[in-house]
Amino acid sequence: MPPKRHLTARRVRLGAELRKLREAMGMKSREAAELLGADSVQISQIESGVAGVSAKRVRHLAAHYACTDEEFIDALVAMATDRTRGWWEEYRGVLPSVFLDTAEVEHHATALREIVITHVPGLLQTADYARAVYTYMMPGLPESELAPRVEHRMRRRAVIEGDDPTPYETIIHEFALRVRVADRQVTQAQLRRVLEQIEGGHAVVRVIPVNQDGFAGADASMMHACGPVPQLDTVLRDFPTGTAFIDVEPQLNQLRTLFRKVEKASLAPAASLDFIHHLTKEL
Repeated sequence: MPPKRHLTARRVRLGAELRKLREAMGMKSREAAELLGADSVQISQIESGVAGVSAKRVRHLAAHYACTDEEFIDALVAMATDRTRGWWEEYRGVLPSVFLDTAEVEHHATALREIVITHVPGLLQTADYARAVYTYMMPGLPESELAPRVEHRMRRRAVIEGDDPTPYETIIHEFALRVRVADRQVTQAQLRRVLEQIEGGHAVVRVIPVNQDGFAGADASMMHACGPVPQLDTVLRDFPTGTAFIDVEPQLNQLRTLFRKVEKASLAPAASLDFIHHLTKEL
């Protein structure tokens, strides 16, 4: 298949999984190319996500890579044959690619689990809250760039609010709920928004109280996007240098363990709902 014009998170992940299978088999790219009657350049393009690959070729490669996990292979085939052009593609060339990749990963997830320490989760934010965060983090950003960022964040909410919502669970530190990114009115409106999402069945929220003993996870923020099979899970983590999309199994296992540890430090959903109600009145 000819090289694609744009890299997408989904195609890059497919290529990465095919590369992992090849390397686990101890096979060189030249040898894999011979299986397809191609050359090593084409294998490199497939594994980097630059070129697409047919369902037939995915199954052919998987067989020669000694992969017998049919559920995993079927998931790879689904990725290879997916022709979805999501709403996020409207922002290509307008916003950095990480915005598009995040929305794409969320769209294809079977479930979303998130930990946030410093800000209310993006999927629960109001437009005023999001605008305040972007304005503070990127001072001087012109309205022509600020407006599409806020709009994109609001459109991401469809993944948990649409006709076929993705199950969403988030753990929020009390600090994130209390901090005033703008003013009191914006903070109160944001808390009401969180309550609406909980009571509307769009989100399961757990709160970590600021006085919780034994919580040392100040840097635990992450978005865990569950795949159709565990091998295709992705964890998104924000760092000063940008957002990392983590898909290496040992790292995924480490972050799954971290999520469970943070979850144990949080209040149950019912108690968290009461906590947020009380906080809304207090603020």
